[in-house]
Amino acid sequence: ELQAAVDACAEAKKELEEANVTESERQIEVGTVKANYDDTKLALDKLEERLAKFSAELGELKHQKSKLEEQVDETKLEAKKLHIAIQRIQRDRSNAERAVASLMNKHTWIESEKGAFGLAGGDYDFEASNPDQMSRHLNKLKEEQDALSQKINKKVMGMIEKAEGEYTELLRKRKVVENDKKKIQSVIEELDVKKKSELQRTWVKVNKDFGSIFSTLLPGALAKLEPPEGLEAWQGLEVKVAFGDVWKESLSELSGGQRSLLALSLILSLLLFKPAPMYILDEVDAALDLSHTQNIGNMLKTHFSHSQFIVVSLKEGMFNNANVIFRTKFIDGVSTVTRTIGVGSSVRTRGALDESDSNAKSSKRAATNASRKRQSRSNRLGKENALA
Repeated sequence: ELQAAVDACAEAKKELEEANVTESERQIEVGTVKANYDDTKLALDKLEERLAKFSAELGELKHQKSKLEEQVDETKLEAKKLHIAIQRIQRDRSNAERAVASLMNKHTWIESEKGAFGLAGGDYDFEASNPDQMSRHLNKLKEEQDALSQKINKKVMGMIEKAEGEYTELLRKRKVVENDKKKIQSVIEELDVKKKSELQRTWVKVNKDFGSIFSTLLPGALAKLEPPEGLEAWQGLEVKVAFGDVWKESLSELSGGQRSLLALSLILSLLLFKPAPMYILDEVDAALDLSHTQNIGNMLKTHFSHSQFIVVSLKEGMFNNANVIFRTKFIDGVSTVTRTIGVGSSVRTRGALDESDSNAKSSKRAATNASRKRQSRSNRLGKENALA
């Protein structure tokens, strides 16, 4: 019995342990189920919150939809009103265009005066005049016209028609004159363009020759013509001079001889633009030294090879470049002229001298020989430069 009790006790203990294990497992399952329940409830709460939010948004959208439908209805109504207004404006525009065409056909002066319509301060300043007031004034004038029509000579209407005809003719002539004026202005503009083009071409050519001539007359110096700052060549030119690389600020810095050479260079460059067959220079070297005089002769031979010069000079430097020299002097109270052909020391002389009887025959023979030689060389000398 004791053994049976022990076995029963052991069996009971074993069952108790199994029951404890089962209870623990159930508690674990309960904890798991509770955790799942909590998660599910939390998810449900979130879904309910989102559902409430969506319900609110849906209500707002329904409200916006109602407002938009009202706006659409209002827009359709406004569009219909605008369509009616546009049709009315188009009718008014058509009526206004027909009225304008009728007025222009009836009153020919409108075509010439319409450019002044609406100008402030003018005769047709519509903003300064009240249309209703002007209409009342017009009606009043018409009433006065009707009242005066009984007292006015009807023949005047014929005179008015004649005056209107003359006025119309004058308008036509004025239009012709205006067209002629436009053509003349067009021609003037074309001539201005050509003038500026020719002045530009002249300036370039004269400026080039001016600098070249001045450099020949005064070696080491430069000269040019250029427009003042901010102006074009056709509006004016200034003379600029440089010695070496230094440009002078003013021509007053030049000496008298330098200014003489500068003026001579400018005059000759202008003459060289459109050369003449012959030039006459009267003592242009009077204020110059011999070296500058020699440079003038060299310059004339270099730049004016196709022209002839008659030069009056008292300096030997000019003679050295002459093809023919005429010398004048007094001998025994009588003026004599000596003609020399050649350059430098190579000369042949023909003189008309009142000398003594002992030299008369030799002078006569010299004149005869020179005359024959001059006759044989006349054709060639006519083509050469004449520097006297």
